[in-house]
Order: sequence, then C-alpha cells, then structure tokens
Amino acid sequence: MAKKKQKYYVVWRGRRPGIYSSWEDCQAQVFGFEGARFKSFDRLADAESAFQQPFTQHIQLKPSSEASRSGGSGSKLPTPKRSLEQLRQMGVDMSAICVDAACSGNPGALEYQGVTMDGKLLFHRGPFPEGTVNLGEFLAIVSALALLRGKGDSRRIYTDSMTAMAWVRNKQTKSKLVRNDTNADLLDRVATAVQWLHDHSFSNPITKWETDRWGEIPADFGRKG
Repeated sequence: MAKKKQKYYVVWRGRRPGIYSSWEDCQAQVFGFEGARFKSFDRLADAESAFQQPFTQHIQLKPSSEASRSGGSGSKLPTPKRSLEQLRQMGVDMSAICVDAACSGNPGALEYQGVTMDGKLLFHRGPFPEGTVNLGEFLAIVSALALLRGKGDSRRIYTDSMTAMAWVRNKQTKSKLVRNDTNADLLDRVATAVQWLHDHSFSNPITKWETDRWGEIPADFGRKG
C-alpha cells in the first residue's frame, strides 16, 4: 500500500490558529467554529508562507446573497462598529488587553500601544523614525506580556497581526529591515524583546482579533481610510 502523502493544514481562523500536520488536529480547531478558515498544503514551506498572509489570498469566498444583490460581489465589506456590550455578547474576552501598531509608510515612523477593552491606555511607545508595522505589532505583544508578567496577571492579549503572533511563538523575527543609525534604537528593542521571550515563560493566551466580525481592535490608532 502506498504511503499516505503528508499534508499540512493552515488554520487562519479557528479555536487556535496555526499549522497542523494532521487532519484530526486541524479538525479539532475548526469543527463547529463559526467562520473557520483553513486549507491544506502539500509542503510545510508553503503552509508557513500562507500562514503569514491573509486567508483571502488562498481561499476564494463565495459572495453572500446580500452582497450579490447589491452588486458587491468580490468587494470588501465595511468594517463593522461594535459596542462593548455587543462584543461581550459575541464572546469577546472583556478582561483582555488589546495591542496594535501604526506605521506611516513601511518602513516609516512607527508607534505601538496597549489598551484595555474600554480604551484605557496601558502603554505607548514611539514614534520611532523608521520601523515596520510587523515589528511594532511584535513589540506591542511582548510589551504586554512583560507588563502582565510583572503583575502576575495571566489575562488574554488580543492582536490583529498573525505575523506578530508567529514571531512571538517562534521567539524570533523575520524582519528584513536593515540596521542603520535611524532605526538602531528600535532594533535594539526588538533584540531585547526576543531575548525576553527566551528568558521568560508566560501563560497569557495570545488571540487573533477578528476585525471583520468585531470591528477595529480597541488599540487601533484610527488612521485608516
């Protein structure tokens, strides 16, 4: 009997987004999960690359009947606006910390912050004259982890960056930003953050913020559009 070909399953949206090497493990993340997004790949390298990208680059969604009637087939739906009560009813963890970054250009001037669900500012860093949004998102998560660990607080952290989540999980970044005098301070912070991840453990869940369902993350800088 021919050996079953190995497949790798990318879960962009599920109970625990990630890359899985068996259908059973993938199914556990997506079965019964509303709006689950996942796809199989023949090569691990392809799966790893796809996981860093929006699922829309790999999955062709069928337009809803409402979108079809309005002539919106293939168009991006507007980001919803949700109240705190609506988010609570949708199952969002209202005790969580939310983090986000803003970058004017890529690379460009960068800043990042962490807030509570009701918008109370917990930390803000920057602007740094030259950085990338992925580095900012990564630093925001690690800053939140360090802040919470210092308080013995294991609450959840929400981020809208799957790239930053992967970097934290792997305890390394894959930025192509070349070090120079302008970005040296920022890259020193990145190196310190990477070392912190190697030196410390944490139990805080890091969860993808579902912007298309919940609206903009509360830590958003409000500069889109």
